[in-house]
Amino acid sequence: MKKFILSFAVLISGVCMFASCNLISSAGFNSKGLPTPDVRTADASVNIESTVKLDHSLWDELLQKHVKSNGLVDYKGFKKDRAKLDRYLEMLSSQKPTDQWSSSELLAYYINLYNAYTVDLILKNYPLKSIKDINGPWTKEFVKVGNKKLSLGAIENSILRKMNEPRIHFAINCASISCPKLMNEAFTADKIEQQLEKATREFVNSDKNDISVTSAKLSSIFDWYKGDFTENGMTLINYVNQYAKTKINKGAEISYKNYDWNLNEVK
Repeated sequence: MKKFILSFAVLISGVCMFASCNLISSAGFNSKGLPTPDVRTADASVNIESTVKLDHSLWDELLQKHVKSNGLVDYKGFKKDRAKLDRYLEMLSSQKPTDQWSSSELLAYYINLYNAYTVDLILKNYPLKSIKDINGPWTKEFVKVGNKKLSLGAIENSILRKMNEPRIHFAINCASISCPKLMNEAFTADKIEQQLEKATREFVNSDKNDISVTSAKLSSIFDWYKGDFTENGMTLINYVNQYAKTKINKGAEISYKNYDWNLNEVK
């Protein structure tokens, strides 16, 4: 019995360690049947012939107005434009993604869905110091898609990550200082490749990482999702070096920075 209790305690401890990284529960692992095509094998011709071409211009307008170039967000300004944000959320929620959507259309949709509903969550609980002050921000199923409800954790872990595009980690924003910045433009299917590349390159070379030739202190994102960046024999150093202005030597010491969960708000 003691052995069982000890084993159970170790299991719970491991789960809690993982949850402390990304605050994920079982709610974060349910895609509700939404499509998650592997972007690595998607046929380019399919992307051109997508049955749906969504208009994200309203979100683009809001982002340009209320998000600074450094990624800090004017939540007070967003509150004043609540009606416009609600219209955009209603448009997103009215959609029913299918396998007939291109992978590019789906990626743009899911990223914007995550980011817009994260802003919505902050506004519903504003003012606050951190998204972690909210009970279950990544596990509550409050994001509507058609007749389904998902959690933010589900969108990230059971949908976007299943599409095998690790750059999504630099496109979605968790409303915190250490997160990749919220871009001040909407993601769109026709620009998704350039936007993901830009977001990744900017994040790698930002102050969220301290990179030198002989060592690197990286964002905890690279620790939490290491498996996403190191598939098919790719090392973490190899992955970062694709984007870093300063190239890290093979075998260099890698450590990780503490994560700042304070709200990414314009002061």
